[in-house]
Formats: sequence, structure tokens, C-alpha cells
Amino acid sequence: MEAESNGSPCPVRAPDARETNSAGNNYLGTPAFTARTAVPHIPSSLMWCVCFLIHFSDNQVSNMNSKLTQSQQRTICAQLGRVKLQLLYKASIHGFTGAAFHQQCDNRSPTVSVGYNNSGFVFGGYTKQPFSQSGQYVNDDQAFLFTFNGEKLLKYPVTSTAHAVRMIANSGPYFGEALVLVNGSQAVAYSNPGNYYNFTPAEMHGNDLNLTECEVYQVEESTELERPWRTVIWESTKRTELIESIKRYKPTVSSVTHARVLLIGPVGAGKSSLFNSVNSVFRGHVTSQAISGSSSTSLTTQFRSYSVKAGRQGKPLPIILCDTMGLEESKGAGLDIDDLSSILKGHLPDCYQFNPSAPLHPETHGYRTSPGLKDKIHCVAYVIDTCKVSIMPTGLEEKLDSIRRKVNLMGIPQLVLLTKVDEACPLVKEDVRNVYKSGYIKDVMQEIGSRLGVPLSCVVPVRNYSEELELDMNCDILLLSAVIQMLRFVDNYFDELSDRMSNMQTKE
Repeated sequence: MEAESNGSPCPVRAPDARETNSAGNNYLGTPAFTARTAVPHIPSSLMWCVCFLIHFSDNQVSNMNSKLTQSQQRTICAQLGRVKLQLLYKASIHGFTGAAFHQQCDNRSPTVSVGYNNSGFVFGGYTKQPFSQSGQYVNDDQAFLFTFNGEKLLKYPVTSTAHAVRMIANSGPYFGEALVLVNGSQAVAYSNPGNYYNFTPAEMHGNDLNLTECEVYQVEESTELERPWRTVIWESTKRTELIESIKRYKPTVSSVTHARVLLIGPVGAGKSSLFNSVNSVFRGHVTSQAISGSSSTSLTTQFRSYSVKAGRQGKPLPIILCDTMGLEESKGAGLDIDDLSSILKGHLPDCYQFNPSAPLHPETHGYRTSPGLKDKIHCVAYVIDTCKVSIMPTGLEEKLDSIRRKVNLMGIPQLVLLTKVDEACPLVKEDVRNVYKSGYIKDVMQEIGSRLGVPLSCVVPVRNYSEELELDMNCDILLLSAVIQMLRFVDNYFDELSDRMSNMQTKE
């Protein structure tokens, strides 16, 4: 439907029987009229009116902005938990009638109804019960009326739960017999305190019952927190600062030139993709050096020690990411726990071919019999798929617990990297900068921390590159922040070693 140059809707032409496609259908997709079929004539003036009404209605809906301020919405939501308000009905658009209210709001719940008057009062009520036109009272022990005094919410709980809300067809929201908005399909409110709710009319609405607006909001669960619970600076200068900090890093032990971080995780969690993503940040474009993808069994079959280079022909950075075979739930599949011990102690050579049925032995080619500190693992990072935390199989959780205990005994710091946060949460998919505003992601981080026995401060969300061809600054910042945490944990490892040596020397 094309519009004229002035933006007003234009007449719509009725279907023409002569306009058919190769299948013998007209442009509406229905069988074409034959020569004997009468083509109904639709006056162009009537079609213009229909087009105008559709155009006008669409504009109305698109202009349905909330009159309730963000501050007021937050104040109301604070009474209801982690929720958000979705506007359903706006009397100035849909009409100050009971019919319009019920058309928009029936069978929707919970809801917050709000009335506005010329005296500047904002007042209304909450109910968890869906609206209908039954004419009956509905029980609701959580219903309440409210009014705003500045930014402060004054709340009036229901006093007779059996009469909390009444379902009246010819009116808007009907709370007991105490407060009715759009009463009798008029732009007025009805107020009668003491009938199942107690309040002072002057305090509630200033004795002004003429409504300038009435809105009804559906209360929906929200994963978005009011403010980020971790501070991240999403700016290009911060990205540059993180990159330079990683380039300048030097282990505190002179005999060690590179921090060695071991990536451990279930099949498909994104270990290899994590290396590729970190490598991509420093290469300046998306890379895929490590084999990655989707498979029911581990695509990584060798132990690999990947160095990250600063640019195409740049120097290796002071961090090596060690990739292992993926963990699998069943015994005898995936990474072997005995092989893990050899990796942690530095015995395993690069490119060692894993064999789940036969763990590494000293006769293996390249086996390091006397590994130095530079060969050992200085930090372990568990790579976990955010989407699968809540459905983690018992066998896999037991394997991770066994690994964690072994790593603990060796005094190696442990970090959890949660991947695929964008797939797990629509809020983060919309904008990765919402990762610390997502209540859902925070809950998952707390859950995996509890399952693996690590504090929340040791859990870091990341988003790997999987389908992109070019880099994204915000994804880079998350990945670089994770690398910074790895290096901090490596420093903790060396600090602990230094303390142990000092204590031994003191005893001697």
C-alpha cells in the first residue's frame, strides 16, 4: 500500500481478475476469477476510508507512550519483585469505556491500573487476578490501592480479600466498592473508602474524580536489573587499555615467561572457540586457528598449547591457553582424570593425542619427566555453556567436582567462564552490554558457582565469536576482561608459591 507524497493514506485498488500468476491465482493467492464470475465492485471512496482507519489505528498504537514515569514504574515494581510493566490499555487512545478496557485487558494478569487527574494525582490499584465481565467479586489477598506523594508510594492493602476486585462490564478497573476507574464508561473515577480498602480521599486523589488519563499495565517477569551489578566501561579507550595491559604483563617469577591457563569444559561449551575469540581480538579480525564447532563428542582430540600473538606477525603475548579434550558424562569418554593430573603437573607434551581408554604414561614420546614451573598450569578456567547449567547431567557435575578437588589440592586458582550468554538471555542477545543488568545471567552465575564450589567473584561471562566476520568492541571488552582475570589468578598462584617457600625457609 503506497502513500501519497503528503503522507496521507491513498485509495486501495480492488483485486483485478486479470492479474494472475503462473499458478492461475490472483495476487491475493486465491483462484483467479473466470470470465463468468462477477467481480464485486468496491467503491474507491470506501476503500480509502478503510485504508485511513487502518493507518490511523496503527499510528495510535505506535504512539502509546506510558504516562507513568520511569521512576514511578520502578517504585511500583519494587513492591512486586523482579518485574516490568507492559502497557495494555490507554484510555485516551482506546477510549474511556468499559468495553475498550475489557477488550484490551480481559484475561491478562497481574495488572497495575493507574488514574490521572488535573490536580496532578497519580493513583490506582494492583491485582493478581485477570479481569473479566462476570459481574462477580474475585478473591485476591495481594491486591492493594496506591497513590504517589511525590516519588513516594503510599499503599492501601485490601481489607476484605473476598471482595478485592469486581468484574463489571460497563466500567474500567473496579477495586471492591472503594475505587473504580472509568466508572460507567465515563472519564471519571468513583471513590468510596472503607469498602474493602481504607484510604483518605484527599490523600488518594485530592477529591478530584475527573480523569485526564487511565492506563492499565500488565506485570511481567523481567530479567533486567535496575542497574549493572558489576561495573564495565564499554568504550574503545577501555578496550585499548585492556589490550595494552595484557601485552605488558610479566609473571612475577623470573623463570616463567608465559602464564599457562588450562581450559576445561564439557563437549560443546566453547573451549576452542574461546581461544579463537581471544586470538581474534589481538589479530584484529575473526580467526579459527583451533578446531571448533558443534558435535556430540569432543572435536579436540589433542592437548594443545596455543600462544596468542599481537597481530599477524606480532610477538607472542605472555599467556598460553591450553586446550584439552572435552568432558563427557559417561565413564571412559572424554578427558581422562589421570591425564588431567599429568597436564596440571606439566608432564604432557604439546600435540599429545588423547586416548580415553589409556591414560598418559612416562614412556610416551615427549613426556616431561622433570617439568619446571614454566611447564606447569598456573590457572584453570572452566568453560561452561550458560544454556546448560540448569540441565547439567549428574555424571558431568560429579566429574567437575572431582577435577575441582584435584586442582584445589595442587593450589591452582580456578575461574569459571560462562559462554553463550547471548543465547541464554534475550536481553543480552539484544545488547551484550546488558550482561550485568540481566537478573537471569546473575542467577545462572550464582548457580554454577554453587555447583562448582567457587565464589561469584570467580565467575565471568563471555561471548565467543561464532558467526561474525568482523569484531565487536563490546564482545572484545568481555573477552579481554576474562583474560585479565586469568592473569590476576596466575599472579595469585605465584604469590602462593612464594609464600610457601618463605615459610619453608623460615622453618629451616
